[in-house]
Amino acid sequence: MKVMVIVKASEGSEAGGLPTAELMAAMGEFNNALVDAGIMTSGDGLKPSKEGVRVRFKGEERIVTKGPFAETNELIAGYWVWEVTSMEEALEWVKRCPNPMNEESDIEVRPFYEMADFAGIDPCGEILEDEEQLRQKIAMQTAHVCNYLFFAGRTEEALEYYQQHLCAKVGLLMRFNESPDPIPDGAIPENFSDKVMHCEFSIGDMNIFASDGCGGDAPFAGFSLSITIDSEQEAHRAFNALADGGTVKMPLQETFWSPLYGQVVDKFGVAWMVMLPSNAAN
Repeated sequence: MKVMVIVKASEGSEAGGLPTAELMAAMGEFNNALVDAGIMTSGDGLKPSKEGVRVRFKGEERIVTKGPFAETNELIAGYWVWEVTSMEEALEWVKRCPNPMNEESDIEVRPFYEMADFAGIDPCGEILEDEEQLRQKIAMQTAHVCNYLFFAGRTEEALEYYQQHLCAKVGLLMRFNESPDPIPDGAIPENFSDKVMHCEFSIGDMNIFASDGCGGDAPFAGFSLSITIDSEQEAHRAFNALADGGTVKMPLQETFWSPLYGQVVDKFGVAWMVMLPSNAAN
């Protein structure tokens, strides 16, 4: 379940008081623990209400009021969004939180609505379908597409050439013999152990992935598109859509570099690699 953890404002936060260095360090440790546990999906602090505005809806009228606002106990100074198994789990994490203020303070935990809560007013599922399409659209707007080139054993030669003539900058480079997982027998030629399994480089403002692939002496004939999606559910949906009428080269599965990774050639002949980042949400 998804919950919002709300840090209520205090007189100090409304006055614009900043946390101490000790409190910032303690909150940083707490946030790291949340991230390591796979619970925190977002979180931020808010400036005092004097920096904000309110809009009151009264029929067709819109009444704008500038801050500050007097009801300190009704104001929000910050928040987290957590994915937890229960309210009890969320409460246990809140109890571990350092006091977010330099004075007495309150933190409120409230669950998000889920579409199942609206089943009574959506018997045909039309609202749920619209919501799912909107969720898909949001997920895909944050997806990252990158060109992935295969050089059939000539990656280092290509990198040197691009560095010399295009001022390419090489970042990560991993060889097959550096893989933390053993390469399956027969997956690569015998002389490929020191070839490039994966590398990342940039030319100008373009980031590119490259590999020697799994052998072959054919001339360079194309590339794959690598798409990284933050949502596991959306990664499966996108992969299955690309596989419809196409060819799955590697089913979506866990790898040492990604919790979910797969290769597919779509029905138009375009090769894709779909993957999740290591910190992806479900």
